[in-house]
Amino acid sequence: MSSASSTMSGAPPAAPVDADRIPPKRLIAFLIMVFGMFMSILDIQIVSASLADIQAGLSASSNEVSWVQTAYLIAEVIAIPLSGFLSRALGTRLLFAISAAGFTFASLMCGFTSSIEQMILWRAVQGFLGAGMIPTVFASAYTVFPRSKFHIVAPIIGLVATLAPTIGPTVGGYITDALSWHWLFFINVVPGIGITLGVLALVDFDEPHFELLDHFDWWGLGFMAGFLGSLEYVLEEGPRNDWFEDEAIAIFAVICALSAIAFFWRVLTAKEPIVDLRAFTNRNFALGSTFSFCIGIGLYGLTYIYPLYLAQVRGYSALMIGETMFVSGIAMFLMAPVVGRLMTKVDLRILIATGLVLFASGTWMMTWITRDFDFYELLYPQILRGMGMMLAMVPINNIALGTLTPEMLKNASGLFNLTRNLGGALGLALINTVLDHRTDFHISRLHDKVTWGNAKAVETLNMFTQKFQGMGDASRMALKQLSQITHRQAVVMGFGDAFFLLSCFYIGLSVMVLLLSKPNNPAAGGGGH
Repeated sequence: MSSASSTMSGAPPAAPVDADRIPPKRLIAFLIMVFGMFMSILDIQIVSASLADIQAGLSASSNEVSWVQTAYLIAEVIAIPLSGFLSRALGTRLLFAISAAGFTFASLMCGFTSSIEQMILWRAVQGFLGAGMIPTVFASAYTVFPRSKFHIVAPIIGLVATLAPTIGPTVGGYITDALSWHWLFFINVVPGIGITLGVLALVDFDEPHFELLDHFDWWGLGFMAGFLGSLEYVLEEGPRNDWFEDEAIAIFAVICALSAIAFFWRVLTAKEPIVDLRAFTNRNFALGSTFSFCIGIGLYGLTYIYPLYLAQVRGYSALMIGETMFVSGIAMFLMAPVVGRLMTKVDLRILIATGLVLFASGTWMMTWITRDFDFYELLYPQILRGMGMMLAMVPINNIALGTLTPEMLKNASGLFNLTRNLGGALGLALINTVLDHRTDFHISRLHDKVTWGNAKAVETLNMFTQKFQGMGDASRMALKQLSQITHRQAVVMGFGDAFFLLSCFYIGLSVMVLLLSKPNNPAAGGGGH
């Protein structure tokens, strides 16, 4: 009605332009929040290339130091879905400021720790408090900005969500090499203070509803913590400890199952549930979350498997791993504006399918991996990985969250981000299990072939025996050398099998895109019609 009356009165057609205009203050506030989200996601992987340095610095065992990452992940997984309720109760401004300030203080304490126990405690605090920044940014992107600007905003948050974990090992490697592992955490302090102050000064997206805190469901929180925390523990520790053969993993699996039943009963019966699951009644949100879960497998899985290969097989240092992995980050960064433009012109389902096929192509190229694969052999697979991840992730964010009503977005954003993290946890567990089982399988097969009846094996053994003449027991040393080569080859073949399974998985996922309803063009009118 207002647009019709303004046309009849001869007023200039400036109102639609003003409606689509993003106020500079709001844009700056959002970008500050995006940087906070970047820090929170980056810190998941920033320690991955430097765990050996942390282990040495804190005199920890290999099992203990793995908890530097596991504690952060478990705490973050519990806090992400909780952020929906807290965002409605405290408002975006207060929740984000508390998250940023808490994350910054915990980072400072991580840098000052002198024991592995203190490090694990503060990493858990860091993950729990920092997690609130991630879904809050997603929710703000789809409530603060007009729909016609989604093609600009969506690539920004998509780039951060995919780029941060990808370049985490790179950033961590550089910092540890140039300074020390303590600066992996100290580097967060000054930006964290700036983010906290900037959010308090500029964010005015919504109003808090403190009365909701009167109905806070402590039972729901306890059940959710038991469910998600135990699930994350089982997925993290399972591959390292033979899954349910380990008593602790079996106990936590039972706790997970019982807590899951209690959690869903509580969510469906509580007056003000800790997590609102109604968003899953939206078909595109449910399917988008499924795709987010599956993409999380590749996003975190490949960020893990590439450094593992480079360290175990190539013997790369943390810095060399970071430099090699940086290729995917550059590809993602350059692809982000391209995806934004394509979203205004191409069916989002086509973009998602294309991205998944490109991603699968990159992993397929790695199925032929040998122990000689170096930077240039990994170049094109990593470029395809980066391009594919951006083409798939950004439209999926838009499909899942872009059509929900504003009152559903805060809870939905937490659930959506949770699916990506759980997918990553499952992906790491499956990849580790595949690597272990297939490596054992290939070792068995290679040992069957490396016999006295194999002329090539005998020739190699004789060559090593001659090489070690005069250095002790030459025959024993030659056998040990041949055994090491056989084991290394089996490890490489295991990596090839893992890449093959990922290729098949993502080709199959690209076909599932047909299940999505055709989404509206993100640049179409402010109302989304």
